[in-house]
Amino acid sequence: MTAGTEGYERFIPLFIESAQSLDFHQSCKDYKKFLPSAPASLLDIGSGAGQNAAALASLGYHVTAVEPMHEFLNAALNKYGTLSVRWMQGGLPELACLNPHDEMFDFVLIEGVWHHLNEEERAVSIACLSSIIKPGGRCAISLRNGPPGMGTRVYPTDVSSTINAFASFGFEAVFYVENQPSIFDFKENVEWARVVLQKRFGRPS
Repeated sequence: MTAGTEGYERFIPLFIESAQSLDFHQSCKDYKKFLPSAPASLLDIGSGAGQNAAALASLGYHVTAVEPMHEFLNAALNKYGTLSVRWMQGGLPELACLNPHDEMFDFVLIEGVWHHLNEEERAVSIACLSSIIKPGGRCAISLRNGPPGMGTRVYPTDVSSTINAFASFGFEAVFYVENQPSIFDFKENVEWARVVLQKRFGRPS
């Protein structure tokens, strides 16, 4: 969550409880077969309450989790603080908390974030992601469409435009699925698409 959170504060405990009760192997099942072999370097952007980063760390990966909201970071540390995860406060589009000259990742997970970015921010984000994903590395993104709920900074997403935008930075789609229901029962009339993009070796043509 980056903006549009007025009135949302009272729902934060519910969101944290609901998120931390999710089973990674179910909620992220579409991405599992695209994960690299452990140990590998993984980045969870918009890590929220930390459940996905914790699950990936438990599978033997070197995990960096980046989340802008301190309430979610604190919840993640309280529940998963004993796990080997590097927790950082920050977010897209610039990922200023990371050093793109020193850090490269085999896999990046962006779950429940892309709809909070406008078109300009998405373009900046893709350029940033291109600089930190290793050649042959992958980026998994969920794309939300539906009523904004409590959030006011929610933008529509589209699979084709997302794939095309990444293609200009040397990525190709290796998987996508559309019109999936929300993993949360209280998110009515919300549908998701999921895309996995792989960075090609060499410079984009």
